[in-house]
Amino acid sequence: MEARTAAIVLAAGRGSRMKSKIQKQYLLLKGKPVLYYSLKAFEESFIDEIILVTGEEEIEYCRKEIVEKYGFTKVSHIVTGGKERYHSVFCGLQALTDCDYVFIHDGARPFVTEQILERAYETVQKEHACVVGMPVKDTIKLADENGFAKETPRRDLLWMIQTPQVFSYALVKTAYASFLEREQELLAQGIKMTDDAMVVETFTDTGIRLVEGSYENIKITTPEDLRIAEALL
Repeated sequence: MEARTAAIVLAAGRGSRMKSKIQKQYLLLKGKPVLYYSLKAFEESFIDEIILVTGEEEIEYCRKEIVEKYGFTKVSHIVTGGKERYHSVFCGLQALTDCDYVFIHDGARPFVTEQILERAYETVQKEHACVVGMPVKDTIKLADENGFAKETPRRDLLWMIQTPQVFSYALVKTAYASFLEREQELLAQGIKMTDDAMVVETFTDTGIRLVEGSYENIKITTPEDLRIAEALL
């Protein structure tokens, strides 16, 4: 039987760095919301189902002004996200019932392509867990607590991580359930889970394969990013 694939598209972020009253995923890019482009990439791909995770107040807007307006037929559920990104991911995971592989993607990354999705899908079927990213172009310094350069890691081993992050559904759901059981304990220790791969790395023994994405697969976070995105379009 053919494997069933789903995408969880996250659009619940507040986007404080954008300095705008409108959340970054709803800002207009060539007349359409940033989120439109992310959803369109999955709608036109091999993905079977899309779960859109957003804020409670934005559910009706997303349904009428994005999903229905642009005919995104693969969006099966629009669910309310949580306080942190990882809460929103778990809300999305819980909305899925029939899924073998899940692609977790930031709604504010409008330039994901079919080629990126295919590379990630081919990899996850072999490795069970992979993340899209690109080798860094710049030298990276680790700083100490006083703002002095402490260490210079080898640049050829450093990647900047993007989304989608792709996993066997059972693997990532189990990892998230384990994490959320211990969330308060980990927060008390100052440990924060900043992406899905970190959750899987911490709570399973599955390695995370790095898959080449694209330097154009940027996340719209600041006003400068929006100008770059307009140029890329």
